[in-house]
Amino acid sequence: MRLPAPARQRGGGTVTIEEAGSAELDDLFDRLDQRHIPEGYKVEIVEGTICMARQRGTHRETLTDIYEQLRTRYPRKRLLSDVRIDFPGCLNGFAPGLVALAEGATTNDKDQPRYQDIEFVAEVVSQGTAAHDYGPKKRAYALAEVPVYVVADPGAGRCRVFTRPQDGDHRADLTLAYGQPIDLTDTVVDIALSTEEFPRD
Repeated sequence: MRLPAPARQRGGGTVTIEEAGSAELDDLFDRLDQRHIPEGYKVEIVEGTICMARQRGTHRETLTDIYEQLRTRYPRKRLLSDVRIDFPGCLNGFAPGLVALAEGATTNDKDQPRYQDIEFVAEVVSQGTAAHDYGPKKRAYALAEVPVYVVADPGAGRCRVFTRPQDGDHRADLTLAYGQPIDLTDTVVDIALSTEEFPRD
């Protein structure tokens, strides 16, 4: 489903969709809550488009592996999976695969995590989600200045690691084959992630 782009009238003034983004996202998610979402699927809103993706076994195994490694650095309450977080840009309500939050992280007025508190995001791509993970979601994470964004690709057997966000893009982009460590010791995450046991499609 794609939202229309024109401005909407509110009260006597004109409000663009970008300005009304939070309310628009809330409305879309409320509508989604009234529909049956098949078990094993994740729903996100990416630039106004409702996206539904099947969670594969390799997806869950990869995120579990990363989660277990991050637990050496982050307490459980600062690690979130598949939780709605609204990101900069037009109508971006994502449920990232795995998020690590900064110490002292707070919630917004809707009791949701704030993108400003994110230190790390991991996504696991599939053929159906790659365009979003490497396109609009990557842009939104850069705009949000997420320090580390890791994309695991079980089909290709490699990871892309985006760091040093600045001016809406990541200044560092590293590709690593499964088996090579993801060295994040020079970032706020401050650990090296092993990819030795990441499953492949």
